[in-house]
Amino acid sequence: MRPSLFAPCVLLALAGCSRKTDDTAALAGQVKQRLAERDAKLSGYHIAGTVKDEGQDPVPFTFDYRAPQRMRGTLGTPPTRIFSWDGTHLFEQLDGDKRFTTFKSELPPAKLAGFLTETFGVFTPEGFRAPLLSRGATLRRVKHPRAQDAVELTATLGGEAEGVALVYVLRWPGLDFLDKRSRAPDGTEAEVRMEEEHCDEALGLCVPKRLTRWLGGQKMGETVLGRVELNSPPPNDAFTLLPPEGYDVKTRTLVEAPAENPPTGG
Repeated sequence: MRPSLFAPCVLLALAGCSRKTDDTAALAGQVKQRLAERDAKLSGYHIAGTVKDEGQDPVPFTFDYRAPQRMRGTLGTPPTRIFSWDGTHLFEQLDGDKRFTTFKSELPPAKLAGFLTETFGVFTPEGFRAPLLSRGATLRRVKHPRAQDAVELTATLGGEAEGVALVYVLRWPGLDFLDKRSRAPDGTEAEVRMEEEHCDEALGLCVPKRLTRWLGGQKMGETVLGRVELNSPPPNDAFTLLPPEGYDVKTRTLVEAPAENPPTGG
C-alpha cells in the first residue's frame, strides 16, 4: 500500500486542512461534487445476483433501492429471508420459520443510519454507494490497470476499527469503483477488486458486475450480478411489507444500547 503524497486532511467530511495545496483543495472539491452527482444518478435501482464464499455454494440475493433511504433485500431461493426499510419501519420476513417482525425505531438519526448500513450492507456491493471516508482522509491522482486516470482516497479508521488503513481507488472522472484495500495494525491485508462492470452510457457511469474478495493474498469469495437495472426504482409502497397468511407476527422497537454494544431490537 503506497503512502499518500499529501499532508493529512479531511476529504469527504470537508473540514478544511490549513496547509493543503491549492491543487489538493481543488481535487477534494471536485471529488465531493462528483460523488454527489453520482449518488443522484444512482437514486433508484434493482440488482440481482449471487454471493459466494470460497468452498461454499453461491447464495442468490436481490436488492432494490429508492432514494431517500428505501431499501429491500432478499436472500436465498426461494427468498428465505427478506429485509425492507420503508423510511419509517424495518421489516424482517423469515419464510423458513414463518416469522414476520416489524421494527419501530427510537434510535437517534446517526445510530439509525449506522444500523441500516450494517443491515443492508450485505446486499449493497461496492460501487453502488459512496466511500465511507470521513476522518483524516487524503487523496492523490494515480494510475490503475483498469484506468489511466484514477483517484486514490486513503483514511485511517477509528473506533472499533482503530488503526485500520482503508484505501479506495476510483476511476476519474466518473468515480467508478475499481479497488478497495485495507490493512490492519497486525499487517493483515484485505481487498475487494472490480473484475467486470456494467456501464450505462445515458447515466455516464459504471458499476461492478463481478467483485472478488481477497484476504492475505488468497481469494475468499466473489459477488456476481446477473441483473443490473439502474434508474428504475420500484414504487414507494413496494418497501412496506405485509405479513403472509399463517406467519407468526411480532412488533419490536430498535433502541439505543450501551456504547460498547450495537443497537438491538427491544
